[in-house]
Amino acid sequence: MTPQELRDFCLSFNSAVEDFPFSPEISVFKVLGKMFALSWIDNLPLKVNLKCGPEDAIRLRAEHPGLIIPGYHMNKRHWNTVTVDGELADRLVRELIEDSYDLVVAGLPRAERLRLDRP
Repeated sequence: MTPQELRDFCLSFNSAVEDFPFSPEISVFKVLGKMFALSWIDNLPLKVNLKCGPEDAIRLRAEHPGLIIPGYHMNKRHWNTVTVDGELADRLVRELIEDSYDLVVAGLPRAERLRLDRP
């Protein structure tokens, strides 16, 4: 997955936007003001922080040591840093991004979730 593919996929979700609240080098992808992905788009290797359920976070780190690690500068229980350098299947990376988006949406008030047409 290229940096542009990562950006395009993150922005493909309902009401997803890209923001730069920390610095111009750090892309933050949000849904209705809540972050679901954070990436240093221009760094190599490409890395992205993604929200994850605590049990899944531990499992993924064990299954993919070195490629999925506790979230850099994030709550280590709920966030993973995923290295997107071709070693992980693009399909898995897309699933992790979608799961992150879904977790954030699930935490939104019901009225906002309904606006997004998500259960």
